[in-house]
Amino acid sequence: MLDKIIKLKSHGEAQALCGTQDANIRLIEKEFKVKLTLRNEHLKVSGTTHNIKKASGLIDYLLNAERSEQEGIGATNISNGKQIRPKTNGQREYVEAIRDYDIVFGIGPAGTGKTYLAMASAVEALKKQEIRRIILTRPAIEAGESLGFLPGDINAKISPYLRPLYDAIYDMMDAERIEKYIETGIIEVAPLAYMRGRTLNDAFIILDEAQNCTAEQMKMFLTRLGFDS
Repeated sequence: MLDKIIKLKSHGEAQALCGTQDANIRLIEKEFKVKLTLRNEHLKVSGTTHNIKKASGLIDYLLNAERSEQEGIGATNISNGKQIRPKTNGQREYVEAIRDYDIVFGIGPAGTGKTYLAMASAVEALKKQEIRRIILTRPAIEAGESLGFLPGDINAKISPYLRPLYDAIYDMMDAERIEKYIETGIIEVAPLAYMRGRTLNDAFIILDEAQNCTAEQMKMFLTRLGFDS
């Protein structure tokens, strides 16, 4: 029995190749009568020379297809050029939908990248000058416990509710640039209640935690969209 080692570029690439619960690995092993072993982003293919050649050809094809998709989809960080890429097919479809459609609803469990990828897409659009500003909003609803009355001016009062949006954008841009953009209105973070009566043109608008909106609030938000938003 012979062995061939195929080096993978990343853990994400290994996940994509293996499939859900290693379904792709088992299918290749069954079809080509080979043994596949994955260790630290190195895939070992064991079997006869003929079977290894056939299995390796399919694996190379799958890897090239995955790499081509990843190279075509990615949101670039405007502060340091870091690539923020979708890690799953669902995230990839989500990013593609954001680019292709004016209005996109992202539905999924907590921690699946809904807000983060939307923010990355907004930063990318701002960098490419496809929009003139980014509007971030969410309903000011507490998570199970009441905070009571908060001290300070209006910005200090609403800041705790909008902190998740700040966390995402500070991860993609340097603080100095964010402060400059906020001061000049290029980036605006505001509670949903302040959207009434506005018309938002040339903007990338993200409504976070939209499941907490009432039907009236959702209708109000959707009618705020102006030209090229």
